Amino acid sequence: MKRRDLLKLAGAGVMAVAAPAVWTEVSAQAFPSGPITLVVAWPPGGGSDISMRLLADALSKQIGVPVVVMNKPGAGGAIGHREVVTAKPDGYTIGMLASGGVSLPYLNPQANTLDEMEPIAFFGEDPFALQASNASGIGSLKELIERARANPGKLRNGNDQPGGSSYIAISIFEKQLGFKVTKVAYGGYAPTVTALMGGEIDTAAVPVPDAIEPHRSGKLKLLGVSAAERHFMAPEIPTFKEQGVDLIAGSWRCIIGPKGIPQDRLTFLETNILKVLKDPEFVDKAKKAGFAIQPGDGKATAARWKKDDAELYPILLEAGLVKARQK
Repeated sequence: MKRRDLLKLAGAGVMAVAAPAVWTEVSAQAFPSGPITLVVAWPPGGGSDISMRLLADALSKQIGVPVVVMNKPGAGGAIGHREVVTAKPDGYTIGMLASGGVSLPYLNPQANTLDEMEPIAFFGEDPFALQASNASGIGSLKELIERARANPGKLRNGNDQPGGSSYIAISIFEKQLGFKVTKVAYGGYAPTVTALMGGEIDTAAVPVPDAIEPHRSGKLKLLGVSAAERHFMAPEIPTFKEQGVDLIAGSWRCIIGPKGIPQDRLTFLETNILKVLKDPEFVDKAKKAGFAIQPGDGKATAARWKKDDAELYPILLEAGLVKARQK
């Protein structure tokens, strides 16, 4: 065989050996090439769990890999948040942050701060609401306020652990409406509603979607919604303002990741999550489940964090809830 032909064969051999190495490097860089974990810092069955399972299902179809919800409840959301913050920043672990996560670091020294999290997308906002158990005999928002003012601390209110959204909700109501209740912490909205139906507690401040079915079946009373307009799932229930109480407040959900996710992967996640949240079919499905979708990108999410932090801190400070960190 001529030397020229040997060189050709040798070159082909080099290419044959090198090609798999190049393919392996490219495939290793492909994202996503496996399941993505979506951490929910609350137990199954509540609004956060349901909303994120809807998102996970739609996102799985959108990006072609499984998006698996992992429930990590406890400590007002701090346990789940830490699961996300301490995860490898490769884009394969993301999580949900609720508005209570803004105040949580001021209450819990073990809670992660917002600057340890990467904002990816804004999901939407739910107005706060107030409910009463049948056993309490409370039939209206006015009656709840009057009884709570006349008997400070006597009414038992079910809520999240300190720092959670419903804990913040009832704290805001206490301050703005001039009454005092005894807070009883539960692991999430689902167990709170169960306790309310069973008469373990007198009142609760969970979002409308979490209480609407028990309200419709007569197992508890939905007293009012702290929004500018009536909730689409409960159009028969008047707002606080319609009942003479000029107060608007609510909670939101967003998607976060650990700091340090490569920009191309972060952009991929943000873009595809927003595609899902803007899809008419998903919006309709979410609305039927009780969720109002208000999609926003990572930049808009960070701006909302900053705005709420500035507004909530004085309220927390005056209520004596700033115990772990101060500005």
